[in-house]
Amino acid sequence: MNVYKRISQLGLELPKVPKPVASYVPAKIYNDLVFSSGQTGTIDGQLQCKGKVGREISIEEAQISARQSVLNCLASIESVIGDLNRVEEVIKLTGYVASAEGFGQQPAVVEGASKLLLEIFGHNGQHARAAIGVAELPFGAPVEVELVVRVGSVGSNS
Repeated sequence: MNVYKRISQLGLELPKVPKPVASYVPAKIYNDLVFSSGQTGTIDGQLQCKGKVGREISIEEAQISARQSVLNCLASIESVIGDLNRVEEVIKLTGYVASAEGFGQQPAVVEGASKLLLEIFGHNGQHARAAIGVAELPFGAPVEVELVVRVGSVGSNS
């Protein structure tokens, strides 16, 4: 299935590539792997919510932020490979969750990102994952996500 059609069918759209806020690139290719830089839940450069999960931000709000973070990662990946239909599989997702003291449900938050990858890529969206609680994230973001995907030629994915 066409990745862009699937994103549209889900009622979503691929955002513009978020501009790096320091000295790094949005994504980097190594052989057939593409590593996205960490992305937060921004739309047009604006965080959709701020705060720590388990205090100012609910698990459900954080899952929405994680989904937007994935879309931003995909936009970053597209910027270096030209066509998301080249993605053959998602290898690894790492999710960082700005957590209030005592909050231990980081996997539930990052599940929002994981589910979106499965919705977009189907079986090829299955991935290894880490869900990590942290004290702070850039600019007060509740979630940051990074992806590693394997790519091939356009039309080579199943």
